[in-house]
Amino acid sequence: MQQKLIDFTNLLRKSGVRVSVAETLDAFAALDEVSIGDREVFKDALRTTMVKRGDDIAAFEHLFDLYWSAFYDGLRDAFDKAAEGAGGGKLDLEALMRQIQEGLEKLPGAAPDLSELAKALLTQDLSKLEQLIREAAQQAGVGRIENMLQVGFFTRRTMEQMDAEGAGRQLRDLARQLRDAGMPDAQVDALMELVERYLDALRQSVRQFTERELQQRNYDYMEKFRRESLLEKSFYNLTEDEIRMMREVVTRLAHRIKNILSIRKRRLRKGKLDLHTMLRRNMAHGGVPFEVIYKHRKKDRPKLVILCDVSSSVANVSRFMLQFVYQLQECFNKIRSYVFVSELGEVTQLFKDLEVSQAIDKALDGGDVINVYTRSNFGHAFHDFWRNHLAAIDNKTTVLVLGDARNNYNDPRAWCLREVHNKAKNVVWLNPESPSAWGFGDSVMDKYRPYVDVAEECRNLRQLSRIVDKLVL
Repeated sequence: MQQKLIDFTNLLRKSGVRVSVAETLDAFAALDEVSIGDREVFKDALRTTMVKRGDDIAAFEHLFDLYWSAFYDGLRDAFDKAAEGAGGGKLDLEALMRQIQEGLEKLPGAAPDLSELAKALLTQDLSKLEQLIREAAQQAGVGRIENMLQVGFFTRRTMEQMDAEGAGRQLRDLARQLRDAGMPDAQVDALMELVERYLDALRQSVRQFTERELQQRNYDYMEKFRRESLLEKSFYNLTEDEIRMMREVVTRLAHRIKNILSIRKRRLRKGKLDLHTMLRRNMAHGGVPFEVIYKHRKKDRPKLVILCDVSSSVANVSRFMLQFVYQLQECFNKIRSYVFVSELGEVTQLFKDLEVSQAIDKALDGGDVINVYTRSNFGHAFHDFWRNHLAAIDNKTTVLVLGDARNNYNDPRAWCLREVHNKAKNVVWLNPESPSAWGFGDSVMDKYRPYVDVAEECRNLRQLSRIVDKLVL
């Protein structure tokens, strides 16, 4: 048991979960107090002693299920399904086994010499089958598997090490000998069918074992590959699960903005050397600069105002962008957030008071903040902002607009955005549509473009990462 726990610890470390020697010893101590038979308590004990970062919980959960969930259970399920389907689901397996035993006793001479695998298949000795699969996989070098393209190769190598083809040939020869010894054709045909089904179940089980090994040994690589794929995936096509998976990346982007601001403030706090003033003040010392003088330029913390389109045409994009807005809200003190379709509603306090998923659900709900089931009207929303919220903007404010500018042929009222632009430090517009579509159909992006300092296509995380620095210009 201790060796298995050490192997599991090494697996966690290989997958990027940092587990110290002291934490491994704590896990050993915890196992003295809990029973491995109680799976949930056992799992909680290992998680409590080995995991110290919230970001590592998902990896621990996945690897625990892979490592500690018995391969035997999957093996049993595969062979049970094989037996249930034989003979159209009407085969009496126990009766067939008795008839085989009786037929073996009637064979002239000694019973045929079957391999261990053939015997285990014939008798459904699953414990022996699991042992044979593990031994063959080790001899085939499955521990060196690195990617999905090698699953088929190592599955074949393992089957060859077990001599599955030879075991199948022995069982078919046995069926023919039983037929010659007088066993009814119906029973022999049932046995032949069962042999083929068992060989298929064996092949599936070996592949499953190989895939488990890949997931265990390359979890960190596969997670990085999935994250890289998500970076390129359009916001339009994200599922809710993928949006939740990307929360960590969004958090890092928001904190990246915060770090940029912090670095700039630290540099400004120190100031630059003021050579002219320093030389003048040190004239009394014969020009020797005993008193070092710095220039200090005061710079207020920048403000951020966010206007997010939550219409049905960008529903998935809106949910992701609101998640991004939420994380920005946690990083800035002076920030105000609004959502709109036609009406405009402020969600600043909502995002301060609630957890991220609750805040987003409430912002997108049919009537709590705004009516999200109406048709898009950017002009109406901008006019509402100009009339009721323009005071939120001054020359230190960056205005961030998230939307596709699809206005359903309504008046765009671009002059409202012009007034916002005149008061703000800068206006940044992130549009999930390609620039080639701006200004075509009911898009009024071309009407708003003259009053925007930065207008970028933003349809995936890769693009968002590239332009995130422009939010703190």
